[in-house]
Formats: sequence, C-alpha cells, structure tokens
Amino acid sequence: MTQIDKSKPVLVTGANGYVASWLVKMLLEDGITVHAAVRDPKNEKKIAHLKELAAHSNGEIKFFKTDLLTPGSYTSAMDGCELVYHTASPYTIDVKDPLKQLVEPALHGTENVLNTAKKVASVKRVVVTSSCAAIYTDAIDSVNAPGGQLTEDVWNTTASLEYQPYSYSKTLAEKKAWEIAESQDQWDLVTINPCGVFGPSLNPNATSESINILKMLGGGDMKMGAPKMGFGIVDVRDVAEAHMKAGFVPSASGRYITAGHNSDFLEMGTVLLPKYGDQFPLPKKALPKWLLMLVGPMTNKLFTRQFIRNNVNVPWRADNSKIKKELGIEFRPLKETMEDSFQSLIDDGILTPKKK
Repeated sequence: MTQIDKSKPVLVTGANGYVASWLVKMLLEDGITVHAAVRDPKNEKKIAHLKELAAHSNGEIKFFKTDLLTPGSYTSAMDGCELVYHTASPYTIDVKDPLKQLVEPALHGTENVLNTAKKVASVKRVVVTSSCAAIYTDAIDSVNAPGGQLTEDVWNTTASLEYQPYSYSKTLAEKKAWEIAESQDQWDLVTINPCGVFGPSLNPNATSESINILKMLGGGDMKMGAPKMGFGIVDVRDVAEAHMKAGFVPSASGRYITAGHNSDFLEMGTVLLPKYGDQFPLPKKALPKWLLMLVGPMTNKLFTRQFIRNNVNVPWRADNSKIKKELGIEFRPLKETMEDSFQSLIDDGILTPKKK
C-alpha cells in the first residue's frame, strides 16, 4: 500500500504527448505541481497547450529538458517527486530502422528513467505507460490465449524485430521495467496497458497512429469497405484517468489492461455513419479477406499476408475486469469516443467535410 502526498510534485515524462497531456490536465485540476519532462522546453508549439491548461487550473507546471537516451537527464525533474509517470516512448508503426527508432528509445528510455528512480530517494511509485502490444501482436493471439481472451498474465511472444517491431519494443521495455522494479524495494511499479487509444487531442499539433486511422476512415481510403480487423479501442480520457488512479490508489499493483471495447475497423467506421455519413466517405461494408490478401501487400507494406491472415475476420478479446474492479474505471461508449475523435480532427482542419 503506497500513499502518495499530493502536496509533492509529480513527474510526467513525455508530458506533451497524446495521453500525457490529458494526464497533466487532470493532475493540474487536482491542484498538483507537475514536473513536465520534455525534449525541448523552448519549443512553444509543443508545450503551449500545457501552459494554457496550467493557467486555468489550481496546479502549477514546471518544464524540464530531458532526453530518453541521455543517462541522468531526468534527475533534476524527478527530485522531490514521490510519484513518477513514465509515458514517453516512440509510437509509430512505419519505420526504416526499427532497432534505432523503436527498440532503443523504448528500452533505454525505460532503463534511464527507472534507474534514476533508484537513485532519487523521494520516489515511492512509478507508473509506466506500457501497451496491450506487450501482451499480444495479432488478434489471433487473443484467440489462442487461455480462455480465448487476453489477460494481465499473458505476455507477447510472437513479435520480433522483423515482424511488428513496435509490439516487440513495448514488450522488451515493460519486461525491463519489471526487472528493474524487482531489483529494489524503495518504490513499487504499476503498468497501464492500453489498446488502440482514440479520443480528442489537447495538443493541436499531436501525431499518433489513431489520427492516421481516422484520416483513412474519413478521407475515403476505405470508402469501398473496411477490413474487419479485430483490435481493442479505449478513450484517451479513460487512459488518463487510469494513470491517475494507478498513481494515487494505494492498493494499485501489477499490470492493467486498459481496453474499453473489443472492436474492429468496420465498426469504427459504421458507428460514425449516423452523424457524419452524409459529409464523409465512411465505410459501410466489410472488405473480403481474399481481396485484402490479393491487394493489401501492394497498397500498404504493413499489410503483409501474414498480418492479414492473423488479424482480418479474427475477433480481438481482452478481459478488462481487473482495472474496473481495482481502480473503478468505467469506460466511455464507443460512439462517444469515435465522434469526439472525429470532431476534433474536423475542428483542427485535418478532415474537411464535403459541402452539402
């Protein structure tokens, strides 16, 4: 049981990220002083939204220049903090050098932050943003899991540097986090393992894979149909709340699957139809798997035959009962998440509705 003193500052690494920005907002609204660790505190474009959040809250924000790959660069940001949130990690699927762009920053960044936590005497709890990617690679892995669904006991054993290197990087990073946690007894570790994160962005300049998927749905890439590709969906605001509770609920422990809905690409598109169907070329039907096997590898290098075989028309199932029971998380409806996501892209000028 770890009690965190809210009068002490809280460190958030990668504080201007998609999930982290919502977490910072919640911390500030709770009157907490946030130590925001970012790559460049002078880059106003990247941090202006965080300053704006602080200006309209009871909390305070202090920025620290840090780098995932520079040992010791988090020491001053962590000093005096009882609670550390490590959210910083690259999230991109299409990379040229997976070792340098994904594995090394995820793995060494985790080592860097957690080894610093071993040296800073004030730290009592570390919450690491992991991913369901550390639990599975493809939807077929959930079918093959005990009981036909993913649980916190399952670890990803199917990703590699050659196949789904992002999932591989998240698996290695989380395993390293638990290894470091077990090497000391000063602080406890909790991991949040979200699936596909959607919902409105607080940072108008944010980039994420979920934005790319929404652009595909609304931009006409899937107007002929969407693959019934099984995966999980969770609202970014629910993920931020999960982080808050993982930090401040004394009994929080272990891993937490943070997944609101077992879904697929087609459902994501069709749930948007009632509100946006007359303004955007949203998918209305499923693309046949045989057609994807034929043209997928030609249109998108990530859509290999192996990937299509393991994910399309394959249900994705995860058990989210632990986080509901232990942290009291109630997940938003899928429709609300998707509509709010879509609307935020329209408001930011990323998607343009056709004129009626």
